[in-house]
This record gives sequence, C-alpha cells and structure tokens, in this order.
Amino acid sequence: MMSEEYKWPIPCGISIPQVFTETDVDIEFVRAFAKDAEAFGYHSLWVQERIIGTANQLEPINLLSFLSGITKTIRLGTAVIVATTRNPFVLAKELTTLDHLSDGRLTLGLALGGNPSTYQLLGAPERHRVRHFMESLNIIKDFWTQERVSRQGTFWNFRELSMMPMPVQKPRPPIWLGGRHPNALKRSVRHADGWMGAGSTSSKEFASHVKIVQDEMARLNVKPSDFHISKRCYIAIDDDEQRAESRLADWFGAHYGNSEMASHVSVFGSIDKCANGLQEIIDAGAQMLMLNPVFDQMEHLHSLKAEVIPLLKSASSRSVGH
Repeated sequence: MMSEEYKWPIPCGISIPQVFTETDVDIEFVRAFAKDAEAFGYHSLWVQERIIGTANQLEPINLLSFLSGITKTIRLGTAVIVATTRNPFVLAKELTTLDHLSDGRLTLGLALGGNPSTYQLLGAPERHRVRHFMESLNIIKDFWTQERVSRQGTFWNFRELSMMPMPVQKPRPPIWLGGRHPNALKRSVRHADGWMGAGSTSSKEFASHVKIVQDEMARLNVKPSDFHISKRCYIAIDDDEQRAESRLADWFGAHYGNSEMASHVSVFGSIDKCANGLQEIIDAGAQMLMLNPVFDQMEHLHSLKAEVIPLLKSASSRSVGH
C-alpha cells in the first residue's frame, strides 16, 4: 500500500519531542508522539544534538534507537550530529547498528557545529576543524561501503581494518550536511547526498543559501533528483501571535540561550500565516520540511497534518499555476 506521504504536497518530517524546557523528560509522551506521527503519514522523525546545556535534552542516537523499536516505516534522521565531537569509528558502528535496528530507515545529518567553545570538552580538535570533519566523514563512508579500509590523514592513519556488518541500506545510508557558511554549503554538494538548512536561519537566509547550493550543483552537474534540500522549521500555530512569540522566546532562551532568535527564524501565528511561511520556504527550494514545534507538540502534530499542510503547494505546481 502506498504510504500517505505521497499524497502530501511535499514530504514533511517532524522533530520528536527531545528538549523538555517546561517539564521533566516524558518518555511515554515521546512514544505516543512517534506512533501518531507514523500513523498520520509523516515522512520522518528527526533528532538534534546538544550534549552540554541547561535544558532537559535526550542524546540523539540513543533516542533514535528507542524510536526504531516502536516504529516500523517512518524514516529516522539526525539533524544534526556534530561530527567533530564524535569518534568516527564509534559513530560509524553506532549508526550501522541503528540502520539494522530500523531495517534501513536512517538518514545521517552531520555538521561542523556552531558552538566550538565547548567542543574541546568532547574531544574536538583545537585546530583544523574542517580537516578533522572531512576525515571523519570519509572514514564513515569507507566503513559503510568497503570490507577493508585504509586511511592516511592528519588525525587517523590505519591499514586494512574491517567493521562488520555494513549498513542495511545500499550503497549506504544517505548523508546530509548542515551548515551556513558558503564553504559548508558547497562542501555539502561535493561530499554528501543533501543539505539541510538550519532552524536558526530565517526564510530569507535560507533562500540565499539555497542559491549557493544550486549554483554549486549546476557547476558540478548534480541533478536536483540526486541531491536533497531540506530545512528545519520552528513553528507555532496560535491565533494569538504575541502569545506564540512569547512562548517561542522562552523556549529559545532555555535551549539556545538566545530568546531574540525566536521571532527571527520561526514561523508562527494563525493557520494561514503558518502555511504562508512554510510556502515561502518551499518556494525557496526546500524539497522536504523538518517541522519543529517546541511546545504543545501533540496538538501541533495533529493541526499541521489536518490544517496547515493541506494548504501547501509543491514548488513545481505553483510554477505552472496550479
């Protein structure tokens, strides 16, 4: 039977409740949310990473392992793992295991990360972060596609090592890179299968980043069908815009330490206003939306599916006047 996602104007993933700023961690709520998201036909469930912080936040890979056991068909993604703070050998093994646990539903989102002040505590290098990132990425790719791997680099040198089993997905799970610097945007086209716009960027910033990505795709003759563009969209549906903005600011202050970011990067307000805000992101080039409500998540899960998403149109249908 065809998944309901194919009836949607655009595939929509949704962030699993992972950051608890107003309550204690509630695993039963996470379980119910995941099951409803799958039943409603959402494309994917997404986690993010923040190891050090004041908000109650669950670690992403362990959380996805839990989700893999309570869902059957919905894809599972990381947006994003901070690669410079993870040992690539352990990470490759953990994610391979996750791909097996989920029967091939993993999408790996990786990034350099935007808060290097704490990364050294987690084993990140003090210098040459991009080189470290690229070596890590290539090690993961190699162990996912080769039975015996050799590497000679700045950070790791080894010969004829094996890591079995390889992932379920062939040739490997898709890898999407995050980032906003022009070099990072171009790097995603050269070395990955997709790019995800950060939730901490506005729709206007996303559009300018997409232009850089698409120019690089044209330069390298990468087909749009071979490279995926998505964006995390913080969203709050509420006819009382002032209340929505205030609640978003509280969450951004607790999670990011920057309450002012909320109104700059979020889509919020009435159903029509939220639909218009998401449509702007689609028209800018997003092929998938990572919807991220940060409060009243279950209500948003239902309202987005029933009231907002039906108002959206794919970029292609708008271009021909449908």
